[in-house]
Amino acid sequence: MNTLTLTRPDDWHLHVRDGAALAAVVPHTAERFGRALIMPNLKPPVVTTAQALAYRDRILAAVPAGSSFQPLMSLYLTDNMPADEIDRAKDSGHIIAAKLYPAGATTNSDAGVTAIEKIHPVLERMESRGLVLCVHGEVAGDVDAFDRERVFIEKVLSPLVRRFPALKVVFEHITTAEAAQFVRAAGGNVAASVTPQHLLFNRNALFAGGIRPHHYCLPVLKRETHRLALVEAVTSGNSRFFLGTDSAPHARSTKEASCGCAGCYSSHAGIELYAELFDSVGALDRLEAFASLNGAAFYGLQPNPDKISLQRESWTVPAAYDYLPGDPLVPLRAGESLGWKLAA
Repeated sequence: MNTLTLTRPDDWHLHVRDGAALAAVVPHTAERFGRALIMPNLKPPVVTTAQALAYRDRILAAVPAGSSFQPLMSLYLTDNMPADEIDRAKDSGHIIAAKLYPAGATTNSDAGVTAIEKIHPVLERMESRGLVLCVHGEVAGDVDAFDRERVFIEKVLSPLVRRFPALKVVFEHITTAEAAQFVRAAGGNVAASVTPQHLLFNRNALFAGGIRPHHYCLPVLKRETHRLALVEAVTSGNSRFFLGTDSAPHARSTKEASCGCAGCYSSHAGIELYAELFDSVGALDRLEAFASLNGAAFYGLQPNPDKISLQRESWTVPAAYDYLPGDPLVPLRAGESLGWKLAA
């Protein structure tokens, strides 16, 4: 197979930042995807419906002319969010999810939830109104970085799913065999997104020839056994696993630093990277469901009406993209070859 045509995919986990950074990265996503769920962890975070709708307008202003790309918005949950904000979000027609960031667990999560009990009224309202809960599935604090997802399942996610059985939950950017098994064993109201880096790399990629800051993300890459479990999950045909790049742009100076930021930028090849993975295990026939159908169905949306095509053609990822003045953006697989290319 040298040409692969599939329903235009969606990205169910995307960071686009704001201002000049936003304008630099949105075109990469709009070229490949019909929709993307935009993460709300700006500074300050997007905690109200009004803020989310204003942010949506800024994103739309950065979409290239002629593109039909649509941003789907989310709210950032805090200890003090009133349940009525969920009603305003749902009624807006543009906000489809709210995001649980455990305080201190990842980038710009300091304003996140300090104890899950504090947002039980909000979760009850989300359950009744049909707003999806997206979770960054790690505990913070003095837990080993490689165990934080497993502990989160045990201490937070399992009790949450039992308490709110009708709440739709997306376990975002899963990284472990335990997470994949949890989703499989849960009811139909629990799904997971999976990133390209967690499918393509194990934790050795952080140290290949030296420290590799552009492979550092949160949750951190795990052992090969976990990577293989994720590959098996996404290629199994299970409809509750779907594409979410977690593409997270950072300027080079903030990645290549003594205390570098977490996040991999992958929007420049947001479908091509997955095609490479699915091709490597002989599962190209299952890419369309994972990339284009499963997520839309879980969120209660129709698939995109148009198609994209990929060609089996080698191309070299640029060493960097323009981002901020004097401070470029280094993409995932910078300077390396990819075997699949988006057709014009």
